[in-house]
Amino acid sequence: MLTFCFPAPLTKAFVTSPSLFFVFFPPNPKITACPPFASTSRISRILRATSTSTGVSISDGNDEALAGHRNNYSGVRLEETVAVDSRKLRLDSWISSRVSGISRARVQSSIRSGLVSVNGRIVDKVSHNVKAGDRVNCTISELQPLRAEPENIPLDIVYEDDHVLVVNKPAHMVVHPAPGNATGTLVNGILHHCSLPTVAFSNHDGLSDSEDNCDDGLGYFSVDQSSSTCQASVRPGIVHRLDKGTSGLLVVAKNELSHAHLSDQFKLHTIHRVYISLTSGVPSPLAGRVDIPIGRDSNNRIRMTAIPGPIKSKQGRHAASRYKVIEVLAGGGSALVEWRLETGRTHQIRAHAKHLGIPLLGDELYGGTKSMALSLLWPRTPSSCHGQLSQLVSEFERPCLHAMALRFKHPHTGKNIHFSCPPPSDFAEILNQLRKFSTAKP
Repeated sequence: MLTFCFPAPLTKAFVTSPSLFFVFFPPNPKITACPPFASTSRISRILRATSTSTGVSISDGNDEALAGHRNNYSGVRLEETVAVDSRKLRLDSWISSRVSGISRARVQSSIRSGLVSVNGRIVDKVSHNVKAGDRVNCTISELQPLRAEPENIPLDIVYEDDHVLVVNKPAHMVVHPAPGNATGTLVNGILHHCSLPTVAFSNHDGLSDSEDNCDDGLGYFSVDQSSSTCQASVRPGIVHRLDKGTSGLLVVAKNELSHAHLSDQFKLHTIHRVYISLTSGVPSPLAGRVDIPIGRDSNNRIRMTAIPGPIKSKQGRHAASRYKVIEVLAGGGSALVEWRLETGRTHQIRAHAKHLGIPLLGDELYGGTKSMALSLLWPRTPSSCHGQLSQLVSEFERPCLHAMALRFKHPHTGKNIHFSCPPPSDFAEILNQLRKFSTAKP
């Protein structure tokens, strides 16, 4: 039984066209073929550019916003008996499986805080084994603020004014502090860049102890008011996040009003984002819409999964993605695919790509293993190139996903701002090598 008891300098390179973003489709269910996206030739030119700098343009816009909030599970109580047919399980794993959507790290924090008992006895060991018939009582702990220190971390600042900051995040950088990642994050670098003191950062649920996995979770961090060196009104905030392994554009709010405005745009899905990826194999059809709910994988708690069928609150949340093949590479062994998100669920692109049978190249968590990539590439390439391919694939250590374009309404001026950013060198290198084997436009 679950009981909810809640306590009270701009870099210029090229300009994106508004037509790159304004593409509307009917809400077709499931996976459906779609007409071609606009401005494919422009996208191709961006991808073929040798420069790694970014571009920006501004236009008028009239997007409306609506506020919302997100449950953080604090105070949720679980009182349940372990099922008779259950095998022996770790306590943290079993609780995680009974409270849909909560992170393992959050459960472990609750256990260590003495908020969990088994058969009436408090257990503070997360690896404690529970067995059939055990009576478990758990109260989910409050979110405890994390403290982030300013760090002199080089940042690729695409755009900055008094209200917003747009950053080109490198791959392998975690966005915000979390258990296991208290330093070296984007937030640490932003604090130094904005000359802010130590801050208390809201500790959000993640999928693991070691990664920032959320693609579109709303976050906020506020300045430590005990510091006399900073005004209380200075409160930059992370409005959305990218996976640790994902590179590309991310917007940060520099004050509370901007944070609220941008958060509303995300909740209404009026912020437009375009991603590109390299996939293992080629999707069929070559363009389409995936309307499949996404929920946590019951077999692997750090992974999400597509859940076909009617949405059930305990199994998944509505998720819709549009995709289009830009290039077929290496005789069909891989593809350059563009993605546009209608929703922003955790690992949405990665989970939907896996559901389509085309996991992202380098995405070991979602099936895009090196062996799978080579099994598709070797039969389609000359044997003399297999050694080169093996070396190329073995060196790629992240999901081949890049947030290439971003458009949102400026929270102060009301203008629509457009940004674009070509993929980093690791992505570009493997793309260029695959093109050498063969490339074809759909």
